[in-house]
Amino acid sequence: MQKLPIGIQSFEKIREGNYLYVDKTKQILQLIEKGECYFLSRPRRFGKSLTISTLEAMFKGQADLFKGLYAEKWVKEQAKNSSGVIRLDMGHLTAYKNDKELNDSIVFYLERFIAKNKLDVSLNQESGKLLLNIISGLYKQFGFVVVLIDEYDKPITDNIDNLEKANEMREFLRSFYGLLKDCDEVKFVMITGISKFSKVGIFSGLNNLKDISMSEQYSDIVGYTQEELEKYFVDWIEKIALKRSMNNQQLLDKIKEYYDGFSFDGITRVYNPFSVLNFFDEGKFRNYWYDSYTPSFLAKYFKDHKIEDSDDYRHIKVTSDFTNASEIEHASPESFLFQTGYLTIEKWDDDDEITLDYPNKEVKDSLPKLYLYNIYNITDFIKLAYEILDSLKNGDMINVMLIFNGILARIPYDDFAKENISKETIELLTKEQRKIFENLMYSKKEKWYRSLFLMLLYVIKVEFYPEVHTNQGRSDVVIPFDDKIIIIEFKLAPTSKDVPAKKKEGEEQIKKYLPAYENQNKQIMTAVFVANDEKRQIIL
Repeated sequence: MQKLPIGIQSFEKIREGNYLYVDKTKQILQLIEKGECYFLSRPRRFGKSLTISTLEAMFKGQADLFKGLYAEKWVKEQAKNSSGVIRLDMGHLTAYKNDKELNDSIVFYLERFIAKNKLDVSLNQESGKLLLNIISGLYKQFGFVVVLIDEYDKPITDNIDNLEKANEMREFLRSFYGLLKDCDEVKFVMITGISKFSKVGIFSGLNNLKDISMSEQYSDIVGYTQEELEKYFVDWIEKIALKRSMNNQQLLDKIKEYYDGFSFDGITRVYNPFSVLNFFDEGKFRNYWYDSYTPSFLAKYFKDHKIEDSDDYRHIKVTSDFTNASEIEHASPESFLFQTGYLTIEKWDDDDEITLDYPNKEVKDSLPKLYLYNIYNITDFIKLAYEILDSLKNGDMINVMLIFNGILARIPYDDFAKENISKETIELLTKEQRKIFENLMYSKKEKWYRSLFLMLLYVIKVEFYPEVHTNQGRSDVVIPFDDKIIIIEFKLAPTSKDVPAKKKEGEEQIKKYLPAYENQNKQIMTAVFVANDEKRQIIL
């Protein structure tokens, strides 16, 4: 069995070390043969850097690395007249606090490139001029220059929680990358990054820059297709299936549920390669992608944009240009979630309408962790969730209420679901408009309490069913156990005096749902959790 290349982004290291490599050179060769300038946006840990590294090896004609691969013949021919390649990995830059330090960091990187490649280029220059001189030096030596830029937006996304600093980085990069537009020596360009937000502004001068991020032709250039998974990992599939006492198909079905589902064209589905490699290494279904790195700016973005319920973004419809905001501060939440990998294309119905959804179980189960830990600062949520589970199993709904209220007491006042328009604006509304707004806010607040409770069940993988439909309506939460079924209804009481009426309303609703569960030969337990919004606590 070949070794798994976990965390290895160097094509050369993978091939020389006899690590498993899923051959993507057919798709990459299609890019090369068209000879254009390309831009590719993909979420983190999806294989962008490996693609850049593979391109570098192909243009340099490193034929020994391509034995047995689709592009072997092309690379052998390329070795007779290799190209000059400059690869700029923005993720490898040293620390920088402002545009001057960013310039110095790029200069340091480029000077190391000059020394490594023994180029006759004068040092002690600012980064832009140094880049142009390197390109000229490569052109004199090779006659064909390739520019590969990986993680072009790293200086921006690293500072996305500080828009002033992000704009400073953006302006610098616009000038730096803009030098490529008048560079006739460059014959091929490949640029990758997480976001498309800054692409328009930064690369506006590159009129021939082709965005392949949502192209059907290149939808599988990174990530593993189902066919690739079953072809390249057959030994690993058999090993893990045997270990888990499953047949191959049962294991494949579960791997698909957890790690497949990413689509960038609405047709092709691909697996997250980082998660797949880690799964085969450990043999356990875990949230590898989320646990590897959660950007702090993501939590801040969720707070700033009042993204309080992950279910709000399930099966959401957008137009095909939904990612076209030129800067992140103007981007919609669904666009941001798509580009960071938390949403994917479920359907692309026609030329304009797209439906988004969470790609798989790994991502869907990751969001409650992000909310509880990074947004609501409940660092011991796993422990508390298991305490709630034990109380549910014992039918102790009073203790469930006490634990949940303890969690609510630790959440800052500003983080509770709240009105998103000012009191002054509300006063300007007509009576009818105000009524509509109050109903919307009531529904939103009630849903917030329910969603927080369900997040705690999600993180410990409790089986439960939200909003279960019966012929008499729908119950908020149904939790089945071997010996019992628990039906929970959530109600919101704006003030303490509203609590009794809301409790009675919830009890009447649950009575209507009971017939649907009476033939299951299990104890049926019910509870109405009334959220007293005035005191920020649950009343049972």
